[in-house]
Amino acid sequence: MTLAETLDPPDSRARLLTRTLQLLLAALFVYGVTTVSSSVAINSGVALVVTLLPALLRREYDYSMAPGLVLWITIAVCLHSIGSLGPYDWFGWYDSVTHTISATIVAGSGYAAFRAVERHSDDVDVPGEFRALFIVVFVLATGVFWEILEFATEGLGVAVGGQAPLVVYGISDIVSDLVFNTLGAVLVAVWGTDYVDGVIAFLRTRLRSRSD
Repeated sequence: MTLAETLDPPDSRARLLTRTLQLLLAALFVYGVTTVSSSVAINSGVALVVTLLPALLRREYDYSMAPGLVLWITIAVCLHSIGSLGPYDWFGWYDSVTHTISATIVAGSGYAAFRAVERHSDDVDVPGEFRALFIVVFVLATGVFWEILEFATEGLGVAVGGQAPLVVYGISDIVSDLVFNTLGAVLVAVWGTDYVDGVIAFLRTRLRSRSD
């Protein structure tokens, strides 16, 4: 298998891998419920719902997201769910990998929404270099919001005497997360914007239908 096939597998292989990972998430959810592990159950349950969103878009709006992109989203949420089982604690590099991959999803989503608005409205015209800057700033802002959410859920978990689905590991971990979030944003800004062209076209169509 070539590097290109690894990064952008054939549609049939991408669909097969996506289904396999969805079954893994479903198994993790059942495990979390049966073992009364709220962290595993919540993380895997939310992740499974996220992986089903492309199918919902296809059913409701007749939009088929590229299988490779669906697989990438599934990998991102699946890695996070697996991390709640222990890899976050066992391997120092695991958190960095998951944040980088998750950041590419956030960056792609933000860029797609931004470009859809830009193409839809004649009043919005942003130079290419500022689009790249937007991606980085958007990801950093989302990362800061995520860190605040982690603090909030951990505090709530302590207050109710339960297990928080998101865990805060300290200031150094927050800084590391933001660094690798930035790395993911830069990867999308430099090489990944073409992969969301289909999403941009879909969002632009939805904006046009709302304005008609």
